[in-house]
Amino acid sequence: MTTDAHTGPVPADIEIAEAADLLPVVDLARDRLGIAAEHLLPYGHTKAKIALEHVRSLEGRPEGALVLVTAISPTPAGEGKTTTSVGLADALSRLGERTVVALREPSMGPVFGIKGGAAGGGYAQVVPMADINLNFTGDFAAVAAAHNLLSAVLDNHLHHGNELDVDPRTITWKRVVDLNDRALREVVVGLGGPTNGVPREDGFDIVVASEVMAILCLATSVADLRERLGAIVVGYTRGREPVRARDLQVHGAMTAILKDALAPNLVQTLEHTPALVHGGPFANIAHGCNSVVATRTALRLADYVVTEAGFGADLGAEKFVDITCRASGLRPAAVVVVATVRALKYHGGVEVADLATESLEALAAGMANLRRHLANVREVYGLPAVVALNRFPSDTDAEVAEVGRLVEAEGVRCYEATHFAEGGRGAEALARGVLEVIEAAEADMQLVYPDDAPLARKAEAVATRVYGAAAVTFEPRAARRLAAIEAEGYGHLPVCIAKTQSSFSTDPSLRGAPEGHTVTVREVRLSAGAGFVVLVTGEIMTMPGLPKVPASTRIDVDDDGRIVGLS
Repeated sequence: MTTDAHTGPVPADIEIAEAADLLPVVDLARDRLGIAAEHLLPYGHTKAKIALEHVRSLEGRPEGALVLVTAISPTPAGEGKTTTSVGLADALSRLGERTVVALREPSMGPVFGIKGGAAGGGYAQVVPMADINLNFTGDFAAVAAAHNLLSAVLDNHLHHGNELDVDPRTITWKRVVDLNDRALREVVVGLGGPTNGVPREDGFDIVVASEVMAILCLATSVADLRERLGAIVVGYTRGREPVRARDLQVHGAMTAILKDALAPNLVQTLEHTPALVHGGPFANIAHGCNSVVATRTALRLADYVVTEAGFGADLGAEKFVDITCRASGLRPAAVVVVATVRALKYHGGVEVADLATESLEALAAGMANLRRHLANVREVYGLPAVVALNRFPSDTDAEVAEVGRLVEAEGVRCYEATHFAEGGRGAEALARGVLEVIEAAEADMQLVYPDDAPLARKAEAVATRVYGAAAVTFEPRAARRLAAIEAEGYGHLPVCIAKTQSSFSTDPSLRGAPEGHTVTVREVRLSAGAGFVVLVTGEIMTMPGLPKVPASTRIDVDDDGRIVGLS
């Protein structure tokens, strides 16, 4: 249980979720979205998939306004981006606007690792919370099965004579599991004699880092899904020719596994705002947004759709613009940048243990981080913005007022939000501000770089224009790989820079708004099916480890069968 400065004790997230009065999903779909029961694929009483046939029938409908929620650079104190997305959607609904919130599905790795859950928090949650955080509708299991089928078929091809002449040393396709397990990062497969296959080095990524997950979230139809899966490059022949999933004749079977997973999932918030929770690609190694299918469906069903991008506006929002919007044609009407007093003080040099102590000086120093994010959203991406100040119990009135003054000095409106403790009511001022900025300023979204720029120039544009860096350098191996990818005909793809979320630089310890630094690319990966080139910097891992005391130690089932400990 936590305590809010205005309303007193707030029960734990799981307690709030368990006490919620949920609408049957068939009633929610019919009354809030106009979807008849025969167009749903129910998973119990409170969650369902919207049939792809119905999704296709919505094509041609006018689309509502898309509101993108992003944030300042994440801190250990937490910013509450998903919570703000849910609170904003509920607030818009309270104001009488037909609203849907579209979010990513949580991965069980972080659920059992550090976070303990990712469905919002307090009185701004999507529910059924436990189901969403654990097995939900099986989308992640389908992604893992499709991914690992490709792995199995590839190794089977090597075992049965290797007709394509695949060079095992060039295989880049790993296996996946939806848990944090550092022991699986590097493994050797095929041991135990000739009947067990060809020995080679391999490894595991977490499911959300799978290219199949990114493909699922960017595909627009079953046909597009099949085409993208077939384009996956798993390695190279000894003659240095790419080996694709379609060369192994496995992309059709992968599509069969994923067909139902492509349909968006319908659930609800605590206040019965419809929520499409679908897909969950990493925001480092991939684009970090929910599926295009879910967002497009939401836009055709509602006047306003609230969605979020992973991490801060330098990572998630940039990739939303340069990857998701470039590929799909989606265009946000406005951007909400989430900030907290605690996070601003952290970026101003205050340590986590001291964040409850009032410090207007630290706020002013930490404002450099928010200021750059706002400049990126408004001047680089060309989108109108407001700031949501997600208020925490330790925030003083003087600090809240100071943040408002600092933000409005930048020509941006700042709205205090208390949705964690008060639900949609606590975000009504923010909702009105979003409606005002959409009405007052027509968005003219700009890409950070053009399609025809060389890959290195694309990286340089993001690093210098968004990160405040002075230059980009490539380690020799990365430079060779980049040149090879361009020679193979992939130079037109956007870049997906994988860097720490904690800083504008590649050093997570550099807070605030560092500038003049160098971004060094140590590895280059081709995601041909997803349609981008990944540039890996710093110590980015695609298989996280568990902390010393993982969240799984708090999660249990009581004697009545209720899950406890999720937060």
